[in-house]
Amino acid sequence: MLPVNSEIEHGREKHQVTLVGMYFAKPLSFGKEQFTAGVRTTYPLWKVSGVWPDDNSHDVLIGERLATRLGEKTGNEITLADHQLKVSGILSTGSVEDDQVVAPLSLAQEILGKPGAVRRVFVSALTKPEDALARRDPKSLSGPMYDRWYCSPYPQSIAYQLMEAIPHSHAEQIRQVAQNEGAVLTRIEGLIFLITLAALLASALAVSAAMATAIFERRAEVGLMKALGAGKLAVASVFFAEATLLALTGGFVGFAAGSALAHQIGHSIFNSQISIQPVLLPVILAIAVIVTFAGSATAIRRAVGLDPVFALRGEL
Repeated sequence: MLPVNSEIEHGREKHQVTLVGMYFAKPLSFGKEQFTAGVRTTYPLWKVSGVWPDDNSHDVLIGERLATRLGEKTGNEITLADHQLKVSGILSTGSVEDDQVVAPLSLAQEILGKPGAVRRVFVSALTKPEDALARRDPKSLSGPMYDRWYCSPYPQSIAYQLMEAIPHSHAEQIRQVAQNEGAVLTRIEGLIFLITLAALLASALAVSAAMATAIFERRAEVGLMKALGAGKLAVASVFFAEATLLALTGGFVGFAAGSALAHQIGHSIFNSQISIQPVLLPVILAIAVIVTFAGSATAIRRAVGLDPVFALRGEL
């Protein structure tokens, strides 16, 4: 952003205003990745009555309070610092921008006469909530602890790396925003944890009901196996083997469906890429087997305890 003190002509009067140059939606590339930088991404709650200016145009936005004071509307032309500018929209932010003129960054640099100049750079980053390690001074850390702090997406570590990348700069977090985002992320994590526990419990109950139904329908087979001399371990191993096969199949299907759903949710809700690492697949399969065994244990215990005489006669 680049603020410029200037004058706006309204009739025969001139009013002192602050024109703030900024990016609105500027495409940038870094290697093979594409980004869109600008306030439309960084400040999604800003409201514009009209249309957003193009970053290469001479169109501007007028803050809501300033537009009311001057009687300006969308589509009007204003004279500011000897430049004829078109008002493409009225901006409402609930902050100081409501009393300012917001323009493309190149226009502010042109008015100031300093191409390439900026005053502040705002960065929007997905961060990790603060913990005890985040609050420590990096100068007091060494070895693995410093590497862990440096590689974790804490607001402090991101600011530290920005100062490393941009010489003679000072970076600091907007603490209120970072703390609010951290609190929201913590609550979302807690909610997802509770949903996961509920899903695992529901899965165990569903497996238990399905296994109980399967054993009831196959009680004659169980009775025949026991009548031929099969022990409890042999009978239980048959059902546990079937349960394992179903758990592995369900784990593969769930992993694929969950990865696709996570990608879609991340893109549509959080506007970010969420990728599930393949290393999690064995963990998912192990959890599926454990849940299946836990849900099947009671039903299989009843199966191995069946009396073959009553089972072959169709009685329990």
